[in-house]
Amino acid sequence: MSSVDLTYQIGLTLLDGVGDVLAKNLVAYCGSAEQVFKTGKAQLEKIPGIGTYTSNAIFRSKTVLERAEQEVRFVEDKKIEALFFTDKNYPQRLKNCSDSPIMLYYKGSTNLNAEKIVAVVGTRTPSLYGKLTTEKLIEDLVESGCLVVSGLAYGIDITSHKSALDRGLDTVGVLAHGLDRVYPSAHTTYAKRMISQGGLLTEFLSETNPDKENFPKRNRIVAGMCDALVVVESKRGGGSLITATIANSYNKDIFAFPGKATDVLSEGCNGLIKSNRANLIESAADLLYMMNWNEEVKKKKTTQIPLLIDLSPEEQLIINAFESKNQLHVDEICYATNFTISKTSTYLLQLEFSNVIKSLPGKIYQLNR
Repeated sequence: MSSVDLTYQIGLTLLDGVGDVLAKNLVAYCGSAEQVFKTGKAQLEKIPGIGTYTSNAIFRSKTVLERAEQEVRFVEDKKIEALFFTDKNYPQRLKNCSDSPIMLYYKGSTNLNAEKIVAVVGTRTPSLYGKLTTEKLIEDLVESGCLVVSGLAYGIDITSHKSALDRGLDTVGVLAHGLDRVYPSAHTTYAKRMISQGGLLTEFLSETNPDKENFPKRNRIVAGMCDALVVVESKRGGGSLITATIANSYNKDIFAFPGKATDVLSEGCNGLIKSNRANLIESAADLLYMMNWNEEVKKKKTTQIPLLIDLSPEEQLIINAFESKNQLHVDEICYATNFTISKTSTYLLQLEFSNVIKSLPGKIYQLNR
């Protein structure tokens, strides 16, 4: 990617009144980030959601592009990977979420589209039970080879990162600030280790402080890029519950460890389980079973789909996605077909009724060959 392209892409994130959803809409109508800035004011105002205020902000964007050029220099100097939402290395699970960031900044060495991704979150003030449970969870996930994602915060977050590092699992910390700092600073040593065994990921430019309003934005990235979200310990009003709520809206699999009814640190987890917003787990084995990650991959059979079934073009696209694998996660099907999650779910249900595919635990689907 050229520095000019990157300047316009970053500039798009800085426009006043333009959020992630509207920015994607602008790119869809104009063809590229650069063309957004080069499209005439009258044409811009014909785009749904773009009024006079926003078109003026785009038309008078000199200061915005100057700041974007400054960020390009920072990114290039620090060897940071800038990921626009159309880039192949952008986390595809996250891309399927409507409010996903249009731009991400990544410093690391792992694949953000790993085959299995588990996010682990919880209270910043865990009990000994919470710490030990997190450590045991990560230890028992090693064989699965999953990528561990969390928010680099005190408590359960840093316990999960440290446990992954010590056991050879890649781990990614999602930040609520720019990549020119580490917050909290006490976790700098772990953050440096993660760059060579995972990475650091953020949607925020350099010089961005870890302000309070940035943390819910950070949480949606944690929720959006995982297959499974695990809440270890959380108070009733804990930030982890925000992440779980977002993950539920993204149709992710949520898991929680239960605690004593009288334990304040378990009120959040118990509430998630009681309200059927999370599956109760007691160990990593429960998670692996529910996600269908401990099954042997079966050899692809050569039998054909019954010829009597008349597939629509959309259904055929879904079937074609199974050419290289017998089992696919719903996010993989969305990526392969470029369908939304709701559209994909509708066609998957139709195919299941026709006995063409089979639904497995963990939002995995298998082709009946």
